[in-house]
Amino acid sequence: MSLHLLKLCVGAESIQDLEDWIAQRRADALARGEVYEQRHTTRMVPKRMEELTGGGSLFWVIKGHIACRQRLLAVRPFTDADGIGRCHLVLDAAIVPVAGRPCRPFQGWRYLTLADAPRDLDRAEGDIATMPEAMRRELRQLGLL
Repeated sequence: MSLHLLKLCVGAESIQDLEDWIAQRRADALARGEVYEQRHTTRMVPKRMEELTGGGSLFWVIKGHIACRQRLLAVRPFTDADGIGRCHLVLDAAIVPVAGRPCRPFQGWRYLTLADAPRDLDRAEGDIATMPEAMRRELRQLGLL
């Protein structure tokens, strides 16, 4: 059974904002002649790494709602220049919008079971999947989605 992580996407206003940030980081790396790898650095190393990389995703909380996910490809512990243990969460660059729900702020990350993870929004859902994210968020707050 896959296990997921839930993390706040601090500074992002929307899924598009996150996508733009990733695109800019990719462009900067390519301009420097580097191979780009989408990753997020955390201080703590997840103890359940095997479950996370066996089909898990990192779900992003944006503006108080679980909004999207990125597939977790690897978890790489390392020690930084100051001797502090940290971890790179290596992510698939593709961002998948999900049927979001409200989420209160928290520090660090949380495990999210497969049963508790929001489902992906897909084209089969028609208007909801193509609706602007801000509109989906407002309709969810009103209890209409």
